[in-house]
Amino acid sequence: MSRPDRTSGRILVAGVGNIFLGDDGFGVETVRRLAAEQLPEYAEVVDFGVRGVHLAYELLEGYDTLVLVDATARGGEPGTVYLIEADSAGDIEPETALLDGHRMSPDAVLALLGTLCAGTGTRPPRRTLVVGCEPAGAEEGIGLSPPVAAAVPEAVRLIMGLVRDGRHESSAPPAAVGEVAK
Repeated sequence: MSRPDRTSGRILVAGVGNIFLGDDGFGVETVRRLAAEQLPEYAEVVDFGVRGVHLAYELLEGYDTLVLVDATARGGEPGTVYLIEADSAGDIEPETALLDGHRMSPDAVLALLGTLCAGTGTRPPRRTLVVGCEPAGAEEGIGLSPPVAAAVPEAVRLIMGLVRDGRHESSAPPAAVGEVAK
């Protein structure tokens, strides 16, 4: 079986997080709502929840762009939506990525992906974006806090814009209504 063409412009929007830890379920809720939208054929929206290993293996299937959707604590007001262009896999080296299928941070997933790509001869997505939301809390309990729940529609609009415009985007960093960080 051959790998998909890397120039195909395929986009994976991956919701991650734990719905049993309050606002940590932001990514899952956002992709649930996004799945009801009309998406171009080159874009896929998947709820990965806490299955980070599954996400890493899925990325071996040849995506040009990965949009991770997750709760992202950066010190802002709860409900602030961030758009972050990831430059690298983060501080975790591929050799030290922990294979805990239920507690892999996005950095650990990207580090594992680097190891998998090296072993399989595939390439990671050319571009990785994180659409994050500042959580109010991540204590045990189901349901988003009011400010994070109110941010979900904004995140859906932002992701829809990225999906529509991201196929032929320039090398300039993306713009967002919320804070943009690099």
